[in-house]
Amino acid sequence: MSTKTHNMGVSRVLRTVKGPNNEGVILLVLLVLVAVMSAVSPSFFTLATMFALLRSSIVPLIYALGVLLVIISGGIDVSFAAIAAFASYSTIVFQLTMGFDLGLIGSFAMALAIGALLGLINGFVISKFKLPTLIVTLGTQGIFQGFLLAYVGSKYIAQLPDGMASISTTNVMSVKTDTGMAMLHVLIVPALILALVVAWMLARTMFGRSIYAIGGDIESASRAGIRVKRTQIWVYVIVGVMAATAGMIYMIMGRSANPQELVGNELDIIAAVVLGGASVFGGRGTVRGTVLGVLLVQLINNSLILVGVPSAWQRTAVGFLLIVGVGIQALSARRQGRRAEGEGAVS
Repeated sequence: MSTKTHNMGVSRVLRTVKGPNNEGVILLVLLVLVAVMSAVSPSFFTLATMFALLRSSIVPLIYALGVLLVIISGGIDVSFAAIAAFASYSTIVFQLTMGFDLGLIGSFAMALAIGALLGLINGFVISKFKLPTLIVTLGTQGIFQGFLLAYVGSKYIAQLPDGMASISTTNVMSVKTDTGMAMLHVLIVPALILALVVAWMLARTMFGRSIYAIGGDIESASRAGIRVKRTQIWVYVIVGVMAATAGMIYMIMGRSANPQELVGNELDIIAAVVLGGASVFGGRGTVRGTVLGVLLVQLINNSLILVGVPSAWQRTAVGFLLIVGVGIQALSARRQGRRAEGEGAVS
């Protein structure tokens, strides 16, 4: 076997391990971080810690799945947390004010309808007037949050409606350990189902392929017959539904409702999606990478807490990772551009 053939074989293996969106690199970083934290703190590598990590990842994962769709389509959404707070808190206040319980399914149905409506507003404004997605969602974030606090309420609610509270302490798995009980909340199930559905949609449906096409080149997508405006509107409606789902799950697991708690962690979600390989330039990203990115950000936050690092430095670490992730993407895009120019010159 020649040296050239051997090098090509090694390169092929490395590309396979790395994955199309650097998923392999993220997985390696996760494993290294787990190994380091286990060495620093033996109590870290336990079933209870793993379940706690998964529990803390439920809401960020659902957020991230929605943000992934927006980023693949070439946009940025920062209003998802405000939609989550608006939909979930309004649903709870409505039931308590009216004095009747919609039940678990009815509560989710109402919240999802509100989330879809707010997402529709984002999608309509962006697609109709062709405005920058960051500016639009930054504006609607303030509008949704301001309207919620001014007209719906701003009080902390300690008691949820019975239909929602009924599963607040329900676990899908409980394991007795040396240090107590390790419990995995049942609401991880809908998060996993949503991840599978989004992965299937992106890989197997025309709608998913349309999202990639719009993010890759919106003009080419339009010329290819893709209904760009309709697709963009549906993307933001889906994001609104996912945000409402995440908000409901957050308040159910917390057994209380506070309209101001959900807003403020948008950076962590966007960083997780970008670190998972989604291109901020659009047209690229996977659910697999997003899941790994969410786990990485949550693991970093939990690890810093465990070793006693102040919360302010957690924000610094996530911000640094976001800059690194975007920087790597920019360098990669520049390198590919130069390679394409070189090949064009040769031909």
